[in-house]
Amino acid sequence: MWTKVDMRRSWTVIVRTLCAAALVATGFVAAATDATAAEPPRWGFAVVRSGPAADPLRQAGSWPDGLTVEATPGGPGQVFVKFPQIGMATGGVAHVTAISQSADWCQVQDWWQSGTDEIVAVQCHRYGVGPIASWFSVTFGHSAQYLPAPQAFGYVHWDGSAVAARFNSSGPAAVNTAEPWTAPGSWRVILPGLGSAGHAGNIQVTAVDPAVPARCKLGGWNATTAAQSILVRCYDATGTPLNTGWSLTYQRERAITWTPPSYRSAYTFDNAPDTTGPYVPTPYPVSYNSRSSGVQLSRYAVARKQVIFGDVQGYRDNVQVTAFGYGPEFCNLFAPWELYSTFVRICYVTCYNGAVQVDHPAMITYVAR
Repeated sequence: MWTKVDMRRSWTVIVRTLCAAALVATGFVAAATDATAAEPPRWGFAVVRSGPAADPLRQAGSWPDGLTVEATPGGPGQVFVKFPQIGMATGGVAHVTAISQSADWCQVQDWWQSGTDEIVAVQCHRYGVGPIASWFSVTFGHSAQYLPAPQAFGYVHWDGSAVAARFNSSGPAAVNTAEPWTAPGSWRVILPGLGSAGHAGNIQVTAVDPAVPARCKLGGWNATTAAQSILVRCYDATGTPLNTGWSLTYQRERAITWTPPSYRSAYTFDNAPDTTGPYVPTPYPVSYNSRSSGVQLSRYAVARKQVIFGDVQGYRDNVQVTAFGYGPEFCNLFAPWELYSTFVRICYVTCYNGAVQVDHPAMITYVAR
């Protein structure tokens, strides 16, 4: 099993072998790190292919032009992703989604600053098999600004025992909270000041564990005008509830990363996964398209949901997916998304119960340069 110390030692050896600068990695602090409006946004996203190699056409970030994301192998199924010049000593959140035609999932193991860069350690698994090299889509972000309603953005990083990082775009008085809930492997998250009159927005959840195979999902969601109340559920490799760390991001009329206004974004909630024909999820605010264009879902086959976002396609983009529901089901991307002249097509969001493909609710979010 890989611990945080093991990962950082491994990364240091790898970098030295490649004749790069030695790492100086900093650890997490026990207290929560609150982002403030005075801090500049730091964010990045990438797709990592087998090899591993970061796709040059599916990466972007707040770093200067000309820099690129790097992917370096670690142990079996493990990849260190280096986001250039967006390093944060503490704070921020990371998300990852496997891209695979098998029952694969990926988790974040840890992230840390290395010089001016940010390193995100990703570990991928196949159900019933173990660690596996998989393509994946990954994001890292540290938020920066308060927002006027109806826009809303908030995140929480739970490190396994306490809130380690958080941000709430409604203002400095709004403090996100998380606490263990009634059953093992479950937590209630409250995002005050980001409320809505009914369900609106999108939620992404990713397991964060340096040593144990883990996956997390959105287990429940209640919205009031005062706050978003969200239930997180996590499971081990066999589907047994697991107490672990996780990252959660809530977005409403914003991208999942703190991208500039010129970037395009869209999201939706596949809350009727067994619908046979094309449909638009209801209520309407669970879907959004920054280009005021269409959002459409259709069932291609059992457990394969096609998602189309109209007119938001970009030449550098990212997709994240999170399962929704009570049980241990999880979702990934069957293949990389496809760009057309007037829309982007995600084919497909695929969900699993163990190694079996199943129709299952999921949240999907897209961002493009």
